[in-house]
Amino acid sequence: MITTAEFRNGARLELDGQPYYIVEFQHVKPGKGGAFVRTKLKGYKTGNVIDRTFRSGEKFDEPNLEECEMQFLYSTGEEYAFMDIKSFEQFTYPKSQLGENVDLLKENTVAKILLYHDEPIAVELPVFMELTVVETDPGIRGDTASGGTKLAVVETGASVKVPLYLEAGEVIKIDTRTRAYVERVR
Repeated sequence: MITTAEFRNGARLELDGQPYYIVEFQHVKPGKGGAFVRTKLKGYKTGNVIDRTFRSGEKFDEPNLEECEMQFLYSTGEEYAFMDIKSFEQFTYPKSQLGENVDLLKENTVAKILLYHDEPIAVELPVFMELTVVETDPGIRGDTASGGTKLAVVETGASVKVPLYLEAGEVIKIDTRTRAYVERVR
């Protein structure tokens, strides 16, 4: 069980029979009446973000999520193959069940697969990934200080916003939680 006093970003709870995690929360103590908590919850299965308000002290069940550490082997378009690090068993999951950041997965990366009632619902990647830019518009001289961004396609096929001065072939570090460019890797 989890109460509103234990809410924090990333905390997981089950609501209406579906697993959610807290994206944002705010404890509110109005001058009149009881305290309450405003939250933004993101559904693991649907990916939808909902706004909910709860009375202070409410209790919720925690979802029955199992974390399995697996190594990503390869992708065949819509299917992703993983190997359990402990048992060396191989599993194949459809892309649609693995969440939105699955396109940042690089071969041989170790990631956590979240299983809900033995069905995969999300992939938790390492916080930072180093990926090679394979396609982007060419950099223009003098664009180093303007602070603008452009889209770049990385080796996994994902599109990421990068500074204007980056060119194809460069290795960059990406924050997988926000899909944001962090720095160039030398």
